[in-house]
Amino acid sequence: MIAYAAFARSGFLTSLAYRNEVWANIFGKLVQVFARVAIWLAVYAGVTAVDGISISDMITYALLGGVVMGATRYDRIVRQVGNALKTGDVAIWLLKPVHYPLYLLAIEAGMSAYTFLLAVVPTIAIVALIYGMQPPASLLHGLMFVGFCALSFIIHFLCAAIFGVLAFWLMTVFSLEWLLQSLISLLSGLLIPFWFFPEPFGTIASHQPLAWLVYYPSAVWLGRLDMGATLLYFGIGLGWAGLLATVLALLWHRASSRITVQGG
Repeated sequence: MIAYAAFARSGFLTSLAYRNEVWANIFGKLVQVFARVAIWLAVYAGVTAVDGISISDMITYALLGGVVMGATRYDRIVRQVGNALKTGDVAIWLLKPVHYPLYLLAIEAGMSAYTFLLAVVPTIAIVALIYGMQPPASLLHGLMFVGFCALSFIIHFLCAAIFGVLAFWLMTVFSLEWLLQSLISLLSGLLIPFWFFPEPFGTIASHQPLAWLVYYPSAVWLGRLDMGATLLYFGIGLGWAGLLATVLALLWHRASSRITVQGG
């Protein structure tokens, strides 16, 4: 575990070395968040609420989406695996006493911590000062939001790593990255919360693993779920994380064997 902690620290310091990127990240995330808020302001033009959801709820939802999705970058994870495969560096990791997926997790944790502290937090603070942001529905909802954010990071990483490892069979990550981007945009709740989806699509979408990336953390913060439902869906999210971790482990085992058979 000490080695993985060192990798996480390395990921943080590596990101910190490129300090000019801080301003670029903040500007980029400001544009993204302002765009999402502007869309909902246009949708709610002249209307105070839609289906019981106020414009204040949707502005807060848009800001929360920036919090839970602003730090972790699925494309960075997928490309890292793809580049390691293309250069052959992935074979070197098989000779090291380190589990490659856990190494990726540690590096991404460090980089995500950097992005969250130096880009996401300032962005959300600026936008919240301009448009306002609702507090959590209760102290317990606020605490559970933190837990759901951690679960969001884990599921986000696992999905990206699974798509990255699939490159061992496809020998390219471009199509995989594009596919994952499309799935996340539609099924995470980042663009449109599931309570606006027509049935039965809303129910189906809210029970697939990507829903835990944005929808459930935001719904918990806003109090859309009572505490019983919050705990229930947190448990379901843990189940999805366990299943995805098992899939990743099996895929990595097969990929490792494939590298051995092909000779690197």
